[in-house]
Amino acid sequence: MNKMNEFVTYTSEENYAIITINNGKANAISHEVVAGLNASLDKAEQENKVVVLTGKAGIFSGGFDLKVMTKSPEAAKELVTKGSKLSLRMLSFPQPIIVACSGHAIAKGAFLLLSADYRIGVEGDFKIGLNEVIIGMTMHHAGIAIAKARLSEVYLNRSVNNAEIYSSKQAITAGFLDIIVPEDHLLPTAIKVAEMSSKLNKKAHAETKLRVRKQHLQDLENAIELDLKGVISINS
Repeated sequence: MNKMNEFVTYTSEENYAIITINNGKANAISHEVVAGLNASLDKAEQENKVVVLTGKAGIFSGGFDLKVMTKSPEAAKELVTKGSKLSLRMLSFPQPIIVACSGHAIAKGAFLLLSADYRIGVEGDFKIGLNEVIIGMTMHHAGIAIAKARLSEVYLNRSVNNAEIYSSKQAITAGFLDIIVPEDHLLPTAIKVAEMSSKLNKKAHAETKLRVRKQHLQDLENAIELDLKGVISINS
């Protein structure tokens, strides 16, 4: 196991690598977590490995670090931009990315689900969704672009405009998860999917993914530029 930094670890197996986020109670996405995830993706790319991304027991991630987000609009914009670029990278990553969603996934935690290729959740009383509008954040353009690419029109409006939060089971219908399993089956199932995904032709997978997502990736790039020109902040 390699520690990418204090908050992200990387474990390399024969056909896949497991990347784990571990950052406090909310498993928040901070500058350090984004840096650790990017370093891990660099390593997975070098090693030509399928990626399994997971969090800690009970929580995949509660979203961006609110201490940073509420510091100033500039601080919020800097972190959100890094997060949006991470999603862009994940959506165009040459290897399959499987998320083993270990519990709650809120805001950027849910956006990471929408940035992956296959999402496995845990059965139980977990909350999954985009709470930006509840906490007073006008949804950023990149967030809308990511949601539009992966959620149906009905759930796009319910999730983004109304900040509806779903149970694990409802999150499958909404489009945040693909399957749910009992907690003790989470990592074994993710590993099984990773092993199956490693049998895909790597070149064909990478090129097909870019073709399928071409318009969505362009829209996300444009949205990131729009966000850089605008204001991102949490209103009280």
